[in-house]
Amino acid sequence: MSLSVGIVGLPNVGKSTLFNSLSSKQAEAANYAFCTIEPNVGVVPVPDPRFDKLVEIFKPKKVAAATVDFVDIAGLVRGASKGEGKGNAFLSNIREADAVAHVVRCFEDDNVLHVDNRVDPLADIETIETELVLKDLDAVQKRLDKARKAARGGNAFETKAVELCEQLAKQLDAGEPARPIVTALEDEDKQSIAHDLFLITAKPMFYVANVKEDQLADPDNDPLVSKLIEVAKKRGCPHVVISAAIEAEIMQLPEEERGDFLESVGLKEPGLHNVIRTGYEMLNLITYFTAGEPEVHAWTIPRETKAPQAAGKIHTDFERGFIKAEVMTVPDLIEHGTESAIRAAGKLRIEGKDYTVQDGDVMHFRFNV
Repeated sequence: MSLSVGIVGLPNVGKSTLFNSLSSKQAEAANYAFCTIEPNVGVVPVPDPRFDKLVEIFKPKKVAAATVDFVDIAGLVRGASKGEGKGNAFLSNIREADAVAHVVRCFEDDNVLHVDNRVDPLADIETIETELVLKDLDAVQKRLDKARKAARGGNAFETKAVELCEQLAKQLDAGEPARPIVTALEDEDKQSIAHDLFLITAKPMFYVANVKEDQLADPDNDPLVSKLIEVAKKRGCPHVVISAAIEAEIMQLPEEERGDFLESVGLKEPGLHNVIRTGYEMLNLITYFTAGEPEVHAWTIPRETKAPQAAGKIHTDFERGFIKAEVMTVPDLIEHGTESAIRAAGKLRIEGKDYTVQDGDVMHFRFNV
């Protein structure tokens, strides 16, 4: 499975600059609203030193890293849920994303226009989140109307839809996101109904504070960033602080020059690595590896996945005919160098159907169909 993250925010907050830094695709970034019209989708490898080590050890013919799909839509404005600035169409482009990255401008710059002519992270967050709530409320009300008609004939499923949609409508009408209600659902029918609504405010969200270079030294104590952090804590959402302009510079440099540049601006790694990992980890996903001379492959699975289901990620036959899994760790491979040396050292584990795959496992599956 590949994680999909929709990028939202007001115009000119750095969304397209962030996207361009993440992706090899180049979205138009300009100092005016709605320069991005069609959604841009970029497939971005998840930075993982373990994967890099496995490639170094096995020198494979093929590699396949874990990836995140980022979807960049045009900046939203007040009234987007009703179609202002083509916002209704833009919002529809992220309804099927797994998570949402909300980019918020946390820097002053007279040369970069702000759609409301002021820099206020709290007001910006409120504008975007209001539009997301209103978009969801519209979807819920349409489903509620349909459910009420169908429930008149005694349809039990549609009766549940009425109950859920009325609960969601009350929550959204109060300006609150749908996520607390959706994540608490235990009834499978209601879970199915909620899933088919594709509510944006039911998705996990994290904030990306876009700052200037001189704010990177101590972002937590920056007055603008502090406002965003306060909201993030209140919402229970992760936050990441980056300078999209700096990230864009990093990506334009040759690989061998990036380390020195990062050091010169006081960074240990590109801030984008944190953005990618945050999006990847928010859905409680982990990575296991298959590794050998033909290919080193990173496989994304939900945490708590059992070995047969993990094998099924490779091929359904692997799950259907699962016998056992041979499991190694990346540190053991680094220490011993080869699978045969790990066997000789007694570090190769044999695991059965009840084994819960751990993040970073290197696995070889035995099956028979």
